[in-house]
This record gives sequence, structure tokens and C-alpha cells, in this order.
Amino acid sequence: MAARLPVLLIACGALAREVTDLIRANGWDHLEVTCLPAHFHNTPQHIAGGVAAKIRAARGRYADILVLYGDCGTAGALDRVLEEEGVERIAGPHCYEFYMGAPDFSALAEAEPGCFFLTDYLARHFDRLIVKGLGLDRFPQLLPDYFGNYTRLVYLSQVDDPDLVAEAAAAAERLGLAFEHRRTGYGELGRFMTQAAQGDGNDGRADDRLLA
Repeated sequence: MAARLPVLLIACGALAREVTDLIRANGWDHLEVTCLPAHFHNTPQHIAGGVAAKIRAARGRYADILVLYGDCGTAGALDRVLEEEGVERIAGPHCYEFYMGAPDFSALAEAEPGCFFLTDYLARHFDRLIVKGLGLDRFPQLLPDYFGNYTRLVYLSQVDDPDLVAEAAAAAERLGLAFEHRRTGYGELGRFMTQAAQGDGNDGRADDRLLA
């Protein structure tokens, strides 16, 4: 019997740890992941082209190709590429929504439009990506320009890690924002990957405790 072809997940680098953790925890050995650099969020014009290149390089070697990206600032360019290539992506404009789920995210955004969000990835790399990335270490006077319209920092955590909660709380204090912690788990990311694992005829069943 011929070996079953694997499924390829093309992911944002900011999701690499979560995606590989889910694959390992659930034994989804038939799922493979390749990532684009996380810093593409600073230059979203590169995302669609980067995803397209990975899709075309992978053609014929996988049972299916799926994309773990929101629109992420591409203004529809990513979806146009995926339509041309016949490839599906996880639903939603960004990872905050698919971690929380669309109904909960919409309710929070409507009730508190001035929310700045962190995920586990952003909490781990807050100093590099936010403080140094925006130049606040060199020009602290710019903080009101960047964050003056925000009122609350909401940390959406994927795993239980008191150290990350403390780092996120410190980030809120650094930015002068109220702090809120919501334990979302992997949300729609876990459910989408479960469907990906099932899609090529493998059992693909996930332990709900590993998706929480």
C-alpha cells in the first residue's frame, strides 16, 4: 500500500509554537508545518506573495494544503491568492479573533473598542516586538502617540503560565493601560487543525483537554 501523503499547514511564524505543540500533543504526525517570518506583520504586503510561493513549491507533495493566517493586514490580497490557488485558510481577520472565537471577540470589541491585545507569543516577545519594534526604548515620548487611544490591554493566553501572565501585566503597566487576562486556549486554531488532521482519512481525533 502506498504511503499516505501528509497535509501541509502554512502558518504565520507567530503561531509556530502553538501549531507544533498541538501536533505533538495530539500525535498528528501526518501534519507538517512551514512558517513565514512573524515579522511579516510589520510588512503585510509580503504575506500573500510568501504564502503563494510556499503553496506552489508544495504542489503535488501533499494530500492537502491549508493556511493558518488571518487576513492580517493584507486588505484581501491573501484571500485573492488563496482563491486563485484553491486553498483554504482559517476564518477570521487575525489570531485574536480565532483564539477568542468570533462572537466573543465581536462582543468585546463592541463593548470596549480601545483594547490592545497580546497572545502568548506577543507576551513572550513584548520588549522586542513592541517596545524596541516601535522605538519606545529610544523615544519614550512616542508612547502617547501609539497608545493614547487604547484603554485596556487584554491578554489572550493559550497555555497556563503564571510567568507569562506576569509579563503581560507588566506590559500593561508599561503602556499605562488597564489589564485583563482571558484564558482562551487554542480556540478556533485547535478546531481548524483537528479538521485538517481528519481530512486525509486519518482518525485525527483530538483530546479536548489538549485544545483548551
